[in-house]
Amino acid sequence: MSAEKGSQSKKWHPVTSKVVNRIPPSGIRKYFDMLATMDDVITLGVGEPDFATPWHISEAAVKSLEKGYTMYTSNSGMPELREELARYMEANIGLKYDPVSEILITVGVSEGLDLVMRAILNPGDEVVVPEPCYVSYAACVTLAGGTPIMVVTSAENDFEVSAQIIEAAVTPRTRAILIGYPSNPTGAVLSRRQLEEIADVARRHDLIVVSDEIYAKLVYGVEHPYIASLPGMRERTVFLGGFSKAYAMTGWRVAYAAGHHQIIAAMTKIHQYTMLCAPIMSQIAAIEALRTGDDSAAKMLEEYNRRRIVIVKGFNEIGMPCFNPRGAFYAFPSIKHTGMTSEEFAEKLLMEEKVACVPGTAFGQCGEGHLRCCYATSMDNIEIALERIGNFMSRYGK
Repeated sequence: MSAEKGSQSKKWHPVTSKVVNRIPPSGIRKYFDMLATMDDVITLGVGEPDFATPWHISEAAVKSLEKGYTMYTSNSGMPELREELARYMEANIGLKYDPVSEILITVGVSEGLDLVMRAILNPGDEVVVPEPCYVSYAACVTLAGGTPIMVVTSAENDFEVSAQIIEAAVTPRTRAILIGYPSNPTGAVLSRRQLEEIADVARRHDLIVVSDEIYAKLVYGVEHPYIASLPGMRERTVFLGGFSKAYAMTGWRVAYAAGHHQIIAAMTKIHQYTMLCAPIMSQIAAIEALRTGDDSAAKMLEEYNRRRIVIVKGFNEIGMPCFNPRGAFYAFPSIKHTGMTSEEFAEKLLMEEKVACVPGTAFGQCGEGHLRCCYATSMDNIEIALERIGNFMSRYGK
């Protein structure tokens, strides 16, 4: 056999990264793919506002396009946006950041999370991550060469992580603590006292805190304290914030990171080689949101609260015990007593009653026995969904 024929007989198989192969696909996407083929589905699955971006914010971007603002910006983001952010955070949060060296504009908080993990981790470094948590947390740590150390919260403690649980997971290899409150998927909010205790752990063990605060403005009758504002924490906290949830700007893909200038510089170095910059029209919209968007955000928050009360009450009445979420726009009811796994329940509910929810295991194994249900949808949809889920529970509830 000739060398040419021999080479043609061999099939080439692409070899992909072992690290990537170890990461499971997002547990959320499976259900979105299923419902895309179905009609008359009420979805409580998509974690984004059902409101359009307030027009005055969109109009700022439209006007920028009319003026020809379609070019790259600085890798760090438009100076005007970083300056506006610095003013806003000092006035509203009491945190002062240098807009030149301590603020980076990112393409969503998801990019910011990826950047900070790659900027601070060496191979084998550990990051303590409370769960249930957003689906990207463990994956971003792993992709950066780190090891996520998952610690468990539960409905019995209102899904609030304690400093004691975090400290018990700290080892000589621990580099950081990654927290996301108000929480996706549970809606839990930590108190100032709880954050002070976590801050104490970080200071004593010389750890960085990465704080995802994308839902910071979405709280109901409680305060959301910022861990970076606590004594000794501004320098060791990377604060990730954005516009997508409070201002209904998910598709604009614009957010920010604020923190120590050396960490922000390292994040910017990665950002400039990979993403370059956030879209200029999105950055201009973000400036308008900071200047004039809070009234619109407050009106949306009021409506979310009305829906929150209805959906939590509805779940409890149909036999799905539900922790009372105090932030974000998710309910996390229990289905443990049905005897089904979260995936079994979610699939049956979708196929039989055409209601889409996300199984709790998409957010960590301790989410087993729960569903994530997003109430950022119309009151009509919530009421129809509760009726359908009630019918389902009348057949399968025990």
